[in-house]
Amino acid sequence: MTALPRAAATALGVVAAPGAGALAYGSLIERNRFTLRTATVEVLPAGADDIRVLHLSDLHMAPWQTHKQEWVRELARLKPDLVVDTGDNLGHRDGLSGIRSALAVFADVPGVYVNGSNDYFGPSPKNPLRYFTGPSKHAHSSERLDTAALEGFFDSLGWKNLNNRAVTTEVNGTIIDFFGVDDPHRRFDKLERIPGALDELRENDDRGPRVSIGVAHAPYQYVLNSFVTHGAEVIFAGHTHGGQVCVPGFGALVTNCDIPRDQVKGLSLWRHGFHSAHLNVSAGLGTSIYAPVRFACPPEATLLTLTARAR
Repeated sequence: MTALPRAAATALGVVAAPGAGALAYGSLIERNRFTLRTATVEVLPAGADDIRVLHLSDLHMAPWQTHKQEWVRELARLKPDLVVDTGDNLGHRDGLSGIRSALAVFADVPGVYVNGSNDYFGPSPKNPLRYFTGPSKHAHSSERLDTAALEGFFDSLGWKNLNNRAVTTEVNGTIIDFFGVDDPHRRFDKLERIPGALDELRENDDRGPRVSIGVAHAPYQYVLNSFVTHGAEVIFAGHTHGGQVCVPGFGALVTNCDIPRDQVKGLSLWRHGFHSAHLNVSAGLGTSIYAPVRFACPPEATLLTLTARAR
């Protein structure tokens, strides 16, 4: 097992020290302390109307998680103009029933989605200490889930599938070029398809000023760099759970990919070469049913308001 940096090992000891009390808090209280994070990004063409984007990720839904389902349904009261779902919606073989319960209220809201690995494979028990050796790996015995039924539900909402695809839509008068990839954590991404898909979109749509948005489940650096290269001005991702177990004053102990720890959740700027994009990484709303604990990292959804650049 790879040795932890001294600061991380010390921080992990701080978390472990309270023992059963910390575990009970993380499992019973913080894991269910759903929060809404808000932020604003100046990225739209001058004079454009605001676009309120609800970013959902990593619900890891099980059918009995009715409190989470009710909380997500209540987000419809925010009246978002757009929903971006960055995957890992399923957390159980029957999780789709909970997803339907939570998200059916967004049927009249434009949306886009990509899949995460847990939308293909069911959860399995893992030793949590293995996360310190690098990104997680799926067991060969993982149950195959009904991904087609999940996608069919999203399609019925009118949401657009961005798994290795690009689409154009208009929201509040702004033309948005979306492009996305299937789960990079399982190497299902096909980044080589993106340039041609974007060229085809723009050749057939000569409407006015537009903004480009990239969407992926897992924010691996090679994906973020490619998105920036292909013109993304905003990128949405999830997967990291914000570290899931964090330490105040230190932050996330692991990221479950190669993104830097200080960008494991929240809004930041991702730079590549001479270009950059606003990056919103969601800490997500769920956990694996086999690791139902969060510490100093509450579950979250994000309401990101895209607004016009200053003239």
